Amino acid sequence: MSDLVTGDAVVLGLRPARLPSRALAIVLDLLVYFTGYTLIMVALTFAIASLDMAAQAAVMVASFVLVLVGVPIAVETLSHGRSLGKLACGLRVVRDDGGPIRFRHALVRGAMGVVELLATFGSVACIASLVSARGRRLGDVFAGTLVIRERVPGARVMPVPSPPPWLAGRFTGLDLSAVPEGLWLAIRQYLTRMNQLDPQVGAAMAARLADDLVARTGAPPPAGVPAAAFLMAVVHERQSRDAAKAFRPAGPAPVPVPVPVTVPVAAPVTAAPYVAPAPVAPVEAPAPRAGGFAPPA
Repeated sequence: MSDLVTGDAVVLGLRPARLPSRALAIVLDLLVYFTGYTLIMVALTFAIASLDMAAQAAVMVASFVLVLVGVPIAVETLSHGRSLGKLACGLRVVRDDGGPIRFRHALVRGAMGVVELLATFGSVACIASLVSARGRRLGDVFAGTLVIRERVPGARVMPVPSPPPWLAGRFTGLDLSAVPEGLWLAIRQYLTRMNQLDPQVGAAMAARLADDLVARTGAPPPAGVPAAAFLMAVVHERQSRDAAKAFRPAGPAPVPVPVPVTVPVAAPVTAAPYVAPAPVAPVEAPAPRAGGFAPPA
């Protein structure tokens, strides 16, 4: 990987293309260009048959320069460094600072390519690419460009080991909403690489991660469960919840059914005869107690 630094002090992790992939891309490009050049020459042979030899030679040279020099320059300029061969091999031409190339970069590369690739059958380009630390040919050196790999093979993701069968379904009620993604990533990396660690170091890491997980969930640590098995079971429980949430069938929203409302009919009210209330005897107020707070009058 090439650590190129931009003007904003940003390190670009670019992967320079090596000689085999670049050679394959150039061969594919030349096959396309020579096929087009052959078809054009066949058509020109019949079109300029009536001209003299000097005119025919001038047309042949112009068509050679146009097809084998001008077309590659135009393709790299318009595609920003992705010719057909480079596109097939996952390569791209960029500037030294990682930006897209312009016409002047493609012009210098194309002009030097006539000497490096066509005149010497690629021997100069091969030697320059082998000597260069980043696999650049002379055209890249003079133009200030670099051929990088755009399609990088992804790293194979190791699966998390399955927990012991006796722990299946034991943590279904555990609250995992407060566990941050950084802790999940650390637990997953430990579980996928715990067989490569020293047993003592691995046990200490498992205990520390289990303590952090217990502190985040708020549940007491399970008794008699090893730390690594506890981590496996909790990660498996989280994966099961995510899978159930992702593959849950989304049915149509229920349509509310109107419920008929029955209004009861009020019965007629009959006025009761008036009865005079009985007289109430006056009640004397109690005398205030001595001491304490008396309520206000």
